[in-house]
Amino acid sequence: MKKANEAFGFTLAELLICLLILGEIATFTIPKLIISQQTSRYNAIVKEAIGSVSGQYQQMQAQGQISSSTKGYDVISQMNFISSSSSGSRLIDGAQGLTTTSCGSPAGCIFLHSGAAIRGGQYSFSGTNTTNAIGFLVDPDGGVTDGTTNGPGKSVSFFITYNGRLTTQGQASSGTIYYNGSYVVPDPSQDPPYFQW
Repeated sequence: MKKANEAFGFTLAELLICLLILGEIATFTIPKLIISQQTSRYNAIVKEAIGSVSGQYQQMQAQGQISSSTKGYDVISQMNFISSSSSGSRLIDGAQGLTTTSCGSPAGCIFLHSGAAIRGGQYSFSGTNTTNAIGFLVDPDGGVTDGTTNGPGKSVSFFITYNGRLTTQGQASSGTIYYNGSYVVPDPSQDPPYFQW
């Protein structure tokens, strides 16, 4: 039989042990959650930017503004953006495996409301075959550079072919992208780990 004045509950030692266990669980799970959120955010920003560039390209194509001399910067310069730069001192992250790249002339960068920076390539289609392409870089963190070749916010390098097909260097097939006078060598390591179609 229980006495009327007996209290039930946890001792201070038991509470401290529970807090210690919860702290250990948080130590392992919170960083993974943060990285997962950042990965999803970067992927969404890049997909939105690529979609905007593609939409602008299709609009220009429908209006007869696309020719063999069209360059990547010609497309992005007609998009809606917050600011632009053609200054050589303004840098964005390069593609995976590269450090940084300049927004300097003859190519330039635009900065979107999503935080992305897009650099339009300086090379034209140089022809109207379905393999001829112009290139772009999309930096999901708007030019926050860390100087590394494989940091978390590396740019995605992508191409639009003359007929409007989109691809990245990591997704390209041999002989399908003709850019700057030669066929692009497919290289999956050029796509940052966070990027997925």
